[in-house]
Amino acid sequence: MDPATTAKKIKSMEIRGALELAFAAANSLKEYSKAYTGNDFLCDFEKQGKLLKASRSTAVSLPNTVDYILYLSREFPRETLAGLIDTFIEKQQDALKRIARIAAKRIKSGDTIMTHCNSMTALETIAEAAKTKKINVICTETRPRNQGYLTAEYLAKKKIPVTLIIDSAVRYAMKEFKVDKVLIGADTIAANGAVANKIGTSQIAAIAHELNIPVIVACETLKFSPQTYEGQMIEIEERSHSEIRPRLKGVKMWNPAFDFTQPEHIDIIVTEDGVISPHMAYEIIKEKFAWEMTPRVCKISKSK
Repeated sequence: MDPATTAKKIKSMEIRGALELAFAAANSLKEYSKAYTGNDFLCDFEKQGKLLKASRSTAVSLPNTVDYILYLSREFPRETLAGLIDTFIEKQQDALKRIARIAAKRIKSGDTIMTHCNSMTALETIAEAAKTKKINVICTETRPRNQGYLTAEYLAKKKIPVTLIIDSAVRYAMKEFKVDKVLIGADTIAANGAVANKIGTSQIAAIAHELNIPVIVACETLKFSPQTYEGQMIEIEERSHSEIRPRLKGVKMWNPAFDFTQPEHIDIIVTEDGVISPHMAYEIIKEKFAWEMTPRVCKISKSK
């Protein structure tokens, strides 16, 4: 699938989920590089990257993936690029499995886990823990797109006890079901340790903090934001009003897709490299994103 088609599918949320965005972008750039017959590959390749990055504004796995592949295109011969992209994808797939193994150690037999939205890192962790431990899961419906139904269906198919609750029942459910831990994924980790994730996450984390329930974030280092290290703010994406039903005449609608959870409300972040405090996020960014400082060969005008 070419980058233009991929960008359209990402915008329409036909392709969704932070890792799926990364994989789709990586594969589309790989196919573009293999099929390219023009005369200025680096500039044309960066234009395709810019198109992909513009398709979603908050999930940093997308721009991080694109920028890394653009870096590879500048540093290595084009005939090796497809293989390098495949290696990158394999590393991210391995990262997901490693995170699940590490995070599952934080779950005890008998625990009741609350999760929000439809995070693959959270689901893989729960599935890994359930191999050897008896656990229960509470998941939110996650309006307005109801991604929590996907979570509930996934867990039910794996025979893991799961209860789907309405979003507004979170505080009551934490007490009623005696929730032991909150386990969530992330779309972006900022340099100060703040977590951008599906709207509603910050409320869940704040309630858990009030009730002394640990909040665990499971995510790949691909989701740490080097842009925030340099002072750039994370843009919170606002989705179409058409996602909210029913529409009411004369009533304004507001549909932000993400919110920020402050690091003080997060106990640990589990990455493929191990468990860290949220306040160590800047160290991860310094270590993992040194390639971001590599100067670009081709400057792309914003007007194009």
